Amino acid sequence: MKKMRSEPAAAGMGMFERNLTWWVLGCIIAGVLLGRVAPDFFQGLGRMKLAEVNLPVAVLIWLMIIPMLAKVDFAALQQVGRHARGIGVTLGVNWLVKPFSMALLGWVFVRHLFAPWLPAEQIDSYIAGLILLAAAPCTAMVFVWSGLCRGDATFTLSQVALNDAIMLVAFAPLVGLLLGLSRIVVPWDTLAVSVLLFIVVPVILSQLLRRLLMARGGRARLDAAMQRVGPASLAALLLTLVLLFAFQGPQILAQPRVIVLLAVPIVIQVYFNALLAYWLNRHLKVAHCVAGPSALIGASNFFELAVATAIALFGFESGAALATVVGVLIEVPVMLSVVAIVNRSRPWYAARAPLT
Repeated sequence: MKKMRSEPAAAGMGMFERNLTWWVLGCIIAGVLLGRVAPDFFQGLGRMKLAEVNLPVAVLIWLMIIPMLAKVDFAALQQVGRHARGIGVTLGVNWLVKPFSMALLGWVFVRHLFAPWLPAEQIDSYIAGLILLAAAPCTAMVFVWSGLCRGDATFTLSQVALNDAIMLVAFAPLVGLLLGLSRIVVPWDTLAVSVLLFIVVPVILSQLLRRLLMARGGRARLDAAMQRVGPASLAALLLTLVLLFAFQGPQILAQPRVIVLLAVPIVIQVYFNALLAYWLNRHLKVAHCVAGPSALIGASNFFELAVATAIALFGFESGAALATVVGVLIEVPVMLSVVAIVNRSRPWYAARAPLT
């Protein structure tokens, strides 16, 4: 079979990715202040809905997600068989372990252990946000994580393409199942519209954009275009967070410890799923350059989609929206620590699996 040209994993992190935690903290401060200064303006934005999906957020999410998905070459699915064991481990962790383990952690920590320190009326909403955060694997940042651990670029690209294809059909049923098991009412019509707006349409538009750019100038034209739209995509993420915290300001000021408490199950699930994927790959004697990105993909979350869906299903002022943003807040430091574990454990890993 002719070897396909694959997109290299990112060799490092840009300024925005390195400082994502600080950007989010800045958005918290800006959003809270703006919400107090101009509450009527933000309430007006909150009322701009179609089938309970907020239209300003829908536009911002498109600006976020479409450039990310345009980097994914679905033709890489032809390469899946080259790393069958690593692909199998990652799929199992992403779709059979991570969402269910997060639902369990939400039940243990949010509904029981931390319940006395959380607003009772938001308990279900916090759990829903945690479930949404874990229900879809990351699409964009995993290329950065893979590069930092010298991961196999072909594996990373084919795994992301496969996860995105599965997400088209599995996200809504999985979210509906877990919300139901957690005794949370599922607004199926809004969930269906959210999947259409935030997954199906962006995937279609991104691939049309990718084909157009590749036809007009090849890979160089695609890379140049992605660099130009990159700032707009990042600005859309930050604006979404500002909007969310403009609505969440009173709750955060009243109970700032909520953010810390919600971070606990998120951090636990990241380390649990990353280490599980890493150990399984070692047990199956998968090469380290595959096991590293497998562990990172297995642990990371598609937080842009989670934020959008939480707002659509439960609103700006919901605990679900806040829970998903906590995932954004801790994404970089936690995932960088996983990268460090993967890199420093290479000699241990090589004692059983091939070091390539």
